[in-house]
Amino acid sequence: MHSQNKYTNLINGQHYVNVPSYTLESNNKVISNFPIAYKTWGKLSPAKDNVIVVCHALTGSADIQDWWGPLLGPKKSFDYTKYFIICLNSMGSPYGSYSPVSERYHGNENVGDYDFPVVTVRDDVRVHKMVLEQVLGVPSLKAVIGGSMGGMLALEYASLFGESFVKNLVVLASSSRHSAWCISWSEAQRQAIYSDPYFKDGLYDLEEQPAQGLAAARMTALLTYRSRNSFEQRFSRREASSEARLKMVSTKRPRQQQQQDQNNKLTNDRLLSSDVEFKQVSTDTKTHSSSSSSNNESSSSKREDKLFSAQSYLRYQGLKFVARFDANCYISITQKLDSHDLARPAYPLANPLYEANPDAVLINTLQNFKMPTLVIGIESDGLFTISEQEFLAKHIPNSQFKVVKSMEGHDAFLLEFVEVNGYIKTFLNEGEYQDGYAFEARGDGSLIGGNGDDVDIDEDVGVFKEAIQEIKESLAGEAGDVTDW
Repeated sequence: MHSQNKYTNLINGQHYVNVPSYTLESNNKVISNFPIAYKTWGKLSPAKDNVIVVCHALTGSADIQDWWGPLLGPKKSFDYTKYFIICLNSMGSPYGSYSPVSERYHGNENVGDYDFPVVTVRDDVRVHKMVLEQVLGVPSLKAVIGGSMGGMLALEYASLFGESFVKNLVVLASSSRHSAWCISWSEAQRQAIYSDPYFKDGLYDLEEQPAQGLAAARMTALLTYRSRNSFEQRFSRREASSEARLKMVSTKRPRQQQQQDQNNKLTNDRLLSSDVEFKQVSTDTKTHSSSSSSNNESSSSKREDKLFSAQSYLRYQGLKFVARFDANCYISITQKLDSHDLARPAYPLANPLYEANPDAVLINTLQNFKMPTLVIGIESDGLFTISEQEFLAKHIPNSQFKVVKSMEGHDAFLLEFVEVNGYIKTFLNEGEYQDGYAFEARGDGSLIGGNGDDVDIDEDVGVFKEAIQEIKESLAGEAGDVTDW
């Protein structure tokens, strides 16, 4: 099954399991013989009680190292010398689990499917638990950790299975239910895809992506993941540099597919992400140009608009995304986000209390959480606002609340590695170390760690500033792209 679609080849070292049967909660549809992909680090303890499940975000994969690599390794939050770390790919994702691009689902037909059934966050969690218990024999989890959509999965683990299965819970930049604000942004992005004439009601050939619409959806999403001040500091009103222009126009499909494209002599201009047409406005106020930014203007009344650095960054990200993701998968996962509500009754059951007062039911659901919980919010998050994290921490009894002070917006949970690593490591060590690390003072006032290394304390966040490697190139991670643009 590892070769079921072209996107799985982008993720190295995955394991695959075939799930015989599962009934989806949204419509009682039974799906059979479908794949779930996952990736692991470390070894199971004899009692199998050292398992940490890390849940990925919307467009992430099971490869934690790709998008949260600085938290993975010895003496870090995800210490695979102590824990067995596992990330399971969510359904709807193109990276190996059951999705609109799964060959087994399509009977090996290479066609996308707009009619792919609604798969909810609860479906993901229930199926993943089946894999954990029946394939790996895991009786309980040391911790479940996730940010954004991953945080939704983490919360559902706790809600569905309680403290007997989930011993510790960590939620970053997420919510107990998807807000009207987030639902609206998801809808705007889906409409961008629907409006692409190559979408064809979702029945496009997988080698003929609705690239224009998918790129526009990604560009829109990125604006919700950052903050106004982040963009202002990064780009201001500067024009795109020659390096940025080159990076933008040279973005191709993933390296693994380039040779195949050449061998197949692809000619359709929708097949390469670099052929997405970014429209330009004519200087003639009576006419608008529909030509590509890379085309030469034949009319003297037309010119290419000034290309700002912020524009070039968004275009580059749109091109990069088209090369690694599928439009139907994007639609499926954003619909999954919209379905998230810890308090809602499972289909087809009805709950009169929920219909009368959904807030009260939600609060009661959270108050039933008994496991120690860490909630981390992002100060500048405009998508999953800090108030939503405060709501979680307020109503989960045994919880603590930490704030990441960053102007990077929602994606700070993927960018502020030092602060996030310090909070999670301290929490998982259950007070074993002060501020996450043991240290003592030298005579000169400097600090020395328990392993003999020099220690540097960040006074603002009160955690050890560990030397964490930076991500420069990754499939799903955006850290290098943001900081180096």
